[in-house]
Amino acid sequence: MRLLTVATALLLATPAAAQNPTVKFSLDWILQGQQAPFILGHEKGYYTAEGVNLATVDAGRGSSDTIGRIASGVYEIGFGDLSSLIEFNAKNPGKEMIAVAMIYDQAPFAIVSLKKHGIAKPADLKGKKGASPAFDSTFRLFNVFAKVNGIDPASVTWSNVAPQLREPMLARGETEAIAGFSFTSRLSLRGLGVADDEITTLMLRDHGLDMYSNAVVVSPDFLKKHPQVVRGFVKATIRAWRDSIASPQTAIAALKAREPLTNEAVELQRLTMAFEFIATDNVKRNGIGDVDPARLQKNIDLVTEGFQLPRKIPTDLVFDRSYLASAAERRLAP
Repeated sequence: MRLLTVATALLLATPAAAQNPTVKFSLDWILQGQQAPFILGHEKGYYTAEGVNLATVDAGRGSSDTIGRIASGVYEIGFGDLSSLIEFNAKNPGKEMIAVAMIYDQAPFAIVSLKKHGIAKPADLKGKKGASPAFDSTFRLFNVFAKVNGIDPASVTWSNVAPQLREPMLARGETEAIAGFSFTSRLSLRGLGVADDEITTLMLRDHGLDMYSNAVVVSPDFLKKHPQVVRGFVKATIRAWRDSIASPQTAIAALKAREPLTNEAVELQRLTMAFEFIATDNVKRNGIGDVDPARLQKNIDLVTEGFQLPRKIPTDLVFDRSYLASAAERRLAP
């Protein structure tokens, strides 16, 4: 009887997180400013407080790779672009990954150029040379972007390049346009000595492609077996992002502690530039994490056409809002 009492006491003293399964979390890209809120939440114990036994927050190699990591079972939860999720789900019936919290309310997809190339509107891309990794979501949506704006996609000649070569090629004049995240490319060009007033940006959202981007993605098996862990992960994540928006310096300090070589000034700029696509007017009104069903359907329609997918999937095979806390808990601080 005494042994049972001691064992029970030890169990009751064990944090809820330790009693739950270990969670491995994959980011979408290398550790930069826009990934700092996840590091903040991990370092400050937000996940543990919600009963999540978060073992690791690992850098990623692109959203498609992150989705593959989750599908393979190597990671339980990840952070990836919705377009990559839609593509995976369309091609893998019965194995659909589910997004449970939208972080990027607007996609930062952009065609970036230099003023000297005269690209001020979509039609100015005709006859130009572009460079992008073949897997980049912005590039893969270019055909739809072109058609929506009345230009022939074939009128632009694209080169498939490694991500780290994209901005240097534009800076050196080896290409006239690049496809990618607007703020990432702009900061990289600044680092290469290109003045801000020499950079031009065509935001896809301003030219017919109003889309969501990165979200928290979970495997269906883990979702089914551990719904409370997923709910806790979402709550901790949104807390981390709310706190990071309120105090970005605190998030970057956590990133610096994790990655000592972090250039705090640059990554602070990167994080605050990302807020334009996260702390949108919609999010300020309704809180972070949710989606609009009609807008999500349009997002699926665009990706299905742009990626030439074999089937169009319904919204409930893309996003499940039932793991979100109330709007009041998700609302940004004034």
